[in-house]
Amino acid sequence: MKENSFVSADDIRAAFSAAMSIMYRDEVPAYGTLMELVAKVNADTLAANATLKERLEATDSLERISEERHGAIRLGTPAELSMMRRVFAVMGMYPVGYYDLSTAGVPVHSTAFRPVGEASLKRNPFRVFTSLLRLDLIADETLRTEADAILKERRIFTPGAIELTEKAERDGGLDKADTERFVAEVLETFRWHDKANVSADMYKRLHDAHRLIADVVSFKGPHINHLTPRTLDIDRVQALMPEYRIAPKAVVEGPPTRNCPILLRQTSFKALEEAVSFRDADGGWKPGSHTARFGEIEQRGIALAPKGRGLYDRLLDESRKIVRPAGDGSNAREYEAALAKAFEDFPDSWAEIREAGLGYFSYSVTEKGRQTKLPGRRDLDSLIADGLVQFDPIVYEDFLPVSAAGIFQSNLGDGAQQEFVASPNQKRFEADLGAAVLNEFDHYAGIEKASIESCLKALTAAVAAE
Repeated sequence: MKENSFVSADDIRAAFSAAMSIMYRDEVPAYGTLMELVAKVNADTLAANATLKERLEATDSLERISEERHGAIRLGTPAELSMMRRVFAVMGMYPVGYYDLSTAGVPVHSTAFRPVGEASLKRNPFRVFTSLLRLDLIADETLRTEADAILKERRIFTPGAIELTEKAERDGGLDKADTERFVAEVLETFRWHDKANVSADMYKRLHDAHRLIADVVSFKGPHINHLTPRTLDIDRVQALMPEYRIAPKAVVEGPPTRNCPILLRQTSFKALEEAVSFRDADGGWKPGSHTARFGEIEQRGIALAPKGRGLYDRLLDESRKIVRPAGDGSNAREYEAALAKAFEDFPDSWAEIREAGLGYFSYSVTEKGRQTKLPGRRDLDSLIADGLVQFDPIVYEDFLPVSAAGIFQSNLGDGAQQEFVASPNQKRFEADLGAAVLNEFDHYAGIEKASIESCLKALTAAVAAE
């Protein structure tokens, strides 16, 4: 088969993201309401901020906002994680970053599968935060052994999904017909199943160990537990959610409200209590309920350099030493005030952030730069000062462990907070994954460096042409 008959990985990803959105809207109607709210807020924000709209258009980033989603799944075994990596690779999605959530009382470690090239991100920035259950963190050895046996018996991928993934790997891609089959087959992995793999008694034992353990072990597959649209004003969404009959979580996770957004802010509505059936001793089914799936919204800011991330982590830690957000939201105002006060030490203009080396920027030649005749090669700062080069923040495409854990905990119930010994194990995770995860700092630095070189090359070429 000729290579040019293959559907691009970007188009496969876009088709899968669209199919996932339709499926989740059918399964969780509140997700459709959330999408309507986010679309309204984004439209209002762009109408009120001409500069923001102009920069998004200039950087070819406006279209991606409405298409942007991230999902989240929780896997149970290394074999599931390894196969999931191969499936996502067909869609042009690769593991970026390592996250240890045990420090926040959640027994998983994770990565984010996402596109990494600028063109691919603009085409469709779909990403999936993917967690692997840490059975080694279950204190009850008997329960740990039983959970392991249950997980090893299940098959979360259809034979068709495996076959088409292997075909894509062997042939170097999929044609249109195979792509349609691939999307349909892989979608089954993420579908909700209301019949559990375990008895009500086993579910209770798993649930008592940790609600997330019960969610991972008890069901046929890793149902998508949220699908997150991107908003340009998360505070406005948070304020309007009650008007749409959606109850938001008490506080927005991540940094406080700022003129220049940094990293990632997230909020959600509480997880749904859904009817499920558990296996009975006589082979029948016993009615019950399970809480796992919820709605989430995110606002993305600039990707921070190591210096900026260090400052962010320190300020967040300082604010939480003063007030730690309660699961029931009883101290939400106090926490938000402490957070805002702590972050007064983080510069809040793009120029200051750039000059302090706190964040990553993409550089481009201005219209004045394109019309200016330079006498020779100049340094970047002087080109910016003279209005020949401009800079725009590079969007943070990844996640924050504390925020992810906060979302998990707020949707697992107020009493779900548990303590685990911090045990990051990136080497073990990568061995289970079957590949190394990409270092996000190196990736953003590479994008920034390429944009600088492109500017200098363009301006130098203009000089040479004289």
